[in-house]
Amino acid sequence: MPWRGAIIISMLLPSVALAQAPISLHASYDTYAAGMHVAQVEAGLSFGPSTYQMNLGFQTIGMAGFFFGGRQFDFVNGSWHGMQAKPSRFVGKGSWRGIERQAQIEYQDSKPIIRQLVPPNDVEREPVPAGLQANTVDTLSALAELIRVVDATGRCETSVRTYDGRRVLEIDAHTAGEEVLQPTSRSSFAGKALRCDFLGRMRAGFLLGDDQRREGKPMRGSAWMAAVGGGPRLPVRLEFETKWLGEATMYLTGLGSGLDVSTAQRN
Repeated sequence: MPWRGAIIISMLLPSVALAQAPISLHASYDTYAAGMHVAQVEAGLSFGPSTYQMNLGFQTIGMAGFFFGGRQFDFVNGSWHGMQAKPSRFVGKGSWRGIERQAQIEYQDSKPIIRQLVPPNDVEREPVPAGLQANTVDTLSALAELIRVVDATGRCETSVRTYDGRRVLEIDAHTAGEEVLQPTSRSSFAGKALRCDFLGRMRAGFLLGDDQRREGKPMRGSAWMAAVGGGPRLPVRLEFETKWLGEATMYLTGLGSGLDVSTAQRN
């Protein structure tokens, strides 16, 4: 699943408004690389004052779908502990290059408990030491925490470690400043946005036989966040590195209400 880390590091999530009623939103994005439309993404989320829930659907299309075909659906629910996201249960299901993949993780005392992992990790990756698994979160919860920080402080500074049952990533984000995004036919948004730059690096769970220096190379990207239609800030454009198609850009194409991402799940 070559893009998941990059996609997941930079994905769309609205900021959490500190209101009493949960906020439920649905957002859609198109992704382009090398001048081609390569992927579609949908996300549904509900953020409340004490809990959160997120769904994410992703699929490759066109030539990218032919060479790197894949689809993915992820779900997480959890609770807020101050500024931190504390997941309760994460589920990921997908198919990449014809191989079905599943992961189910539950969390107890900040420790991830693997309930299901298909295919088994020992057939493709090095084991992750228990010490590096501790105090990690899933990738969606990492984004939820980042966006909560942005909402509360107006800045992007945060650092998290993620674990998906196979790999540990360290992700750091910092504020780059306000910028103006010019209109484009690929996006429904143009105007002023807060730019957050981020850096992700794999720390454990390398592919068996791979060059760890190459696999551990930092992957950089940026997310531009803005209030759309008077609502809370959310990523309206994203740029990030991929290992297979170079630099990619995601554009916001639609925003609505609700958690449903059934279109992405069906394809």
